[in-house]
Amino acid sequence: MLTTLTIFVILAGIIFWKLLIIVPMRQSCVLERLGNFRCVLDPGYHVVVPFLDKVAYRHEIREQVFDIPAQSCITRDNIQVAVDGIVYLKVMDAKRASYGIGDYQMASVNLAQTTMRSEIGKLTLGDTFYERDKLNEAIVREIDKASDPWGIKVMRYEIKNISPSAQVVHTLEKQMEAEREKRAEITLAMAEKESKILISEGHRQEAINFSEGQKQKRINEALGRASEIGILAEASAEGLQKVAAAIKKPGGDMAVKMRLVEDFIDRTGEVMKGANVSVLPTDLAHIKGLLSALNQNLPIAKMGANK
Repeated sequence: MLTTLTIFVILAGIIFWKLLIIVPMRQSCVLERLGNFRCVLDPGYHVVVPFLDKVAYRHEIREQVFDIPAQSCITRDNIQVAVDGIVYLKVMDAKRASYGIGDYQMASVNLAQTTMRSEIGKLTLGDTFYERDKLNEAIVREIDKASDPWGIKVMRYEIKNISPSAQVVHTLEKQMEAEREKRAEITLAMAEKESKILISEGHRQEAINFSEGQKQKRINEALGRASEIGILAEASAEGLQKVAAAIKKPGGDMAVKMRLVEDFIDRTGEVMKGANVSVLPTDLAHIKGLLSALNQNLPIAKMGANK
């Protein structure tokens, strides 16, 4: 009796276990009845017919990440590079993911590799480094287009590494070194050019400033002489006016004559002091001649007297 009860409990437990299916929140299950598709079980618990219904496929409905192994690609400029990446995808339709393809994970990885090789072949080596965002978008677009019948959605694709061969890296290093030397020479040449331009500009500005200074100096000297001449002319005019006014007064004529005689005597004395030849007025010259003749005759007269 105890054995029969035990067997009954075990069978009841098995039937209950087969009768009730619990689907986790992160999964989506495909239910088959006698080998045919029946429905897709959403997260929660479901009652099924034991031994007739079974869960054929369980799919992760969260976003999944798959590593794309590194592979050799040839760029448009015939340079071999090794490229790897990461693809993010999500199961959108459990039925198509179950019956549309055998293994959507492997298919997605292989499709990502082939698409990546194709897109890398459209770009040069330099573009693969500068156009990563566009390259990722192009790969996502192509993979998503091909994987739509599988019931999955490619969310994004990211290239992790782009590694050229050692020979290419060595060549690129030489090229970069040559570019740096070229830029350094160009910078030095531009600096020397700017230095010469600045020096010439400095000399030019110096010459301009000097000429402007000379010009201003001559203008100032001319203005000074003109001012001096004007002042002297005004003073002479004022003096002549005063002299003329003084001449008109009684005794003015005599004063003028006396002044002229004094000036004449002063000027004559100055000329006689500085000249080796005696310069005298006509009357004084006659007197001087008489005196010279007398001086010459006096010795002769003295000699005759002595005789």
